[in-house]
Amino acid sequence: MEKIPVYFMPGMAASSTIFERIHLPEDQFEIHLLEWTLPLDGESLAHYAERTAKEIKHENPVLIGVSFGGVLVQEMAKFVNPRKVIIISSVKSNTEFPRRMKVAKSIKAYKFFPTGLMQNVETFAKFSFGNDKMNKKLKLYEKFLSMRDKKYLDWALEQIILWDRAEPDGQVVHIHGDEDEVFPPKYIKDFIPVKGGTHIMIITKFKWLNEHLPKIIAGV
Repeated sequence: MEKIPVYFMPGMAASSTIFERIHLPEDQFEIHLLEWTLPLDGESLAHYAERTAKEIKHENPVLIGVSFGGVLVQEMAKFVNPRKVIIISSVKSNTEFPRRMKVAKSIKAYKFFPTGLMQNVETFAKFSFGNDKMNKKLKLYEKFLSMRDKKYLDWALEQIILWDRAEPDGQVVHIHGDEDEVFPPKYIKDFIPVKGGTHIMIITKFKWLNEHLPKIIAGV
């Protein structure tokens, strides 16, 4: 039996290490991990998606994207012929954005976000004053946030806030945590709920995903 190629795209600024606990049966699936690269000067999301789509070496792949990576794989679908598009902790259109993101668009707040602060996570650690919970979070960020370049962060923030897709693609499969704090589920329709899932459930709910993703991919 020919294996199904599955391409994973991480969330904004994250590396593919966020998928380290995701395991699919090796006799059925072949996993490929995509990474963020620096955008070109003035590059549109559509052009970036077209460039990233060139990393896909299989026909009819499954595309799985987390958060902003979910937005990207939906745009990439225009340049490949995917068997299935699955998004996790993401949105299917700008109508699913929370109110604060719509406000940020209207007042262009994304232009003033201090993305430079994210470049040095280690600096935060020095000021967390032994707060164990905060230190654990910082270690997570240190491990998983690999793309901290200000040019990328400014670009990514602007692209998601200005995403112009107003009509969801009914073919997209949407997996979403019922406690997602970035994209609250009350604004989202037609999704597979994960009980207790937050925005980082790709890490915290890997057991649920490992159990259900094979059936979701296969359409069982």
